[in-house]
Amino acid sequence: MAGAYKTPGVYIVEKDAFPNSVVEVDTAVPAFIGYTEKAQNKGLSLINKPFSISSMAEYENYFGGAPNDSFKIKKLEAELAEKDKKSENTYFSENDVHYEIAQEGHRYYLYHSMKLFFQNGGGKCFIVSVGKFADKKIERSVFESALDELLKEQEPTMVVIPDAMSLGFGDCNTLQQLSLAHCGERMKNRFAILDVHQGYQDKNTAVADADEKNCITQFRNKLGTSFMAYGAAYYPWVNTSIVQVTDLRFTNFINLIDLKKILSDDIDLTMQAPNKKAEIKEIISKIPSGAEGEVADPEYNAEELHKSLFNLCPMYKNVLTVVQEKLNLLPPAAAMAGVYTRVDNSRGVWKAPANVSLSAVLSPVVNISHDDQEDLNVSTTGKSINAVRAFIGEGTLVWGARTLDGNSLDWRYINVRRTMIMLEESIRLATKAYVFEPNVDNTWITIKSMISNFLTSIWKRGGLAGASPEDAFSVHVGLGETMTAVDILEGIMRVTVLVALSRPAEFIEITFQQQMQKS
Repeated sequence: MAGAYKTPGVYIVEKDAFPNSVVEVDTAVPAFIGYTEKAQNKGLSLINKPFSISSMAEYENYFGGAPNDSFKIKKLEAELAEKDKKSENTYFSENDVHYEIAQEGHRYYLYHSMKLFFQNGGGKCFIVSVGKFADKKIERSVFESALDELLKEQEPTMVVIPDAMSLGFGDCNTLQQLSLAHCGERMKNRFAILDVHQGYQDKNTAVADADEKNCITQFRNKLGTSFMAYGAAYYPWVNTSIVQVTDLRFTNFINLIDLKKILSDDIDLTMQAPNKKAEIKEIISKIPSGAEGEVADPEYNAEELHKSLFNLCPMYKNVLTVVQEKLNLLPPAAAMAGVYTRVDNSRGVWKAPANVSLSAVLSPVVNISHDDQEDLNVSTTGKSINAVRAFIGEGTLVWGARTLDGNSLDWRYINVRRTMIMLEESIRLATKAYVFEPNVDNTWITIKSMISNFLTSIWKRGGLAGASPEDAFSVHVGLGETMTAVDILEGIMRVTVLVALSRPAEFIEITFQQQMQKS
């Protein structure tokens, strides 16, 4: 200022010509919570510490590889061969003999879900390891602690917990409620992507571990009513191509004595050539079963033995194929996190993440008809569940775009909720620069101009509805408009932003009518 000058001379004063700008925040940075093989970075533990990665190679570097899933196989009597629809076990038949394969211990979903995420367009994300596979126990409390740790991170915009599907129904349901509260109450800037517990079951089949009629009913009835606008659920689970049959070995079975007998019996049943039969049975006998008194083969090579069995014993290959299909059954939330990322990057967060094909997905586990989806999409409870459906010639598509608050006209659609989160966070971070600035006209005009410029750019890209910026949004700030004299005395600046968000054309009606011949 002129009054500060003491010595005669020429002084240069530079003034900012342009106001601060609003920078659009990232919208697709999911945080995945689950168990890992390891959790280490340069000797430091990453257990319960959110850690950013951007590729599957980085994940494997810091968190290790796939879990060593273990199975038991047994032969069934003919009358027991029909599949128990409540069971998670896999049933199959070979040469009129019936078998059951059951997984031993917990199923860890995170590793394969991460592959599904990156296959569907995923990018930067956070991993919160709650423990190692060696812990042998899945507990709800460790997931709750991970959600508390995520409160310290500002970047994540989505929360996905694939391993919640290995909890019992009650614990899974409670954890999903906590996820919604984390997103909608504590952070207010995140979106939870939920799976339906036991969502591999048909919606008309009663499920185990619950007192409700089916998986959809139990999911809706026990989820509560709080913060539904901050989450979306998807059904059914999907058959993927993530796990290859070459990833599996006979070492994935813990009852190798039974496996050897099953393979030998099948050879006796199907093989006619005596020499060939003896050769294959000799190879089968070399599988180390751990039986008492068994003499180890000094030339034993697990990999060579596996290759020989795979090439010469059809039953062995079929058993591994059944296990492969079981491991490829995955909940869809991680794939949807990838779809959100892909759609956000290509079209913008305001585009509904629906009518999009899923990569590395062969089919939904349950085929949903048009009539079946009516109850999923529109429910008296308001808890809409988005369908994953197969269409002839199009593959597997996401066929729903609703939040769990399906009866709300404000927050019915996923893209509306997520767009509003983006606008709120972008403007909030930009206006932090004006905290403690004078609460006067000049500041008000600057803030209004800054927000208007930002919203104009969003409108030009199709993020807001309206033929002109005036139709799409308006920004209000000032004495007598949004504030009283008392507000100013108390140091409060109130800014009101009105936006017209674009909504998807969920139902398209085309009317046909005959008309009179004109010529």
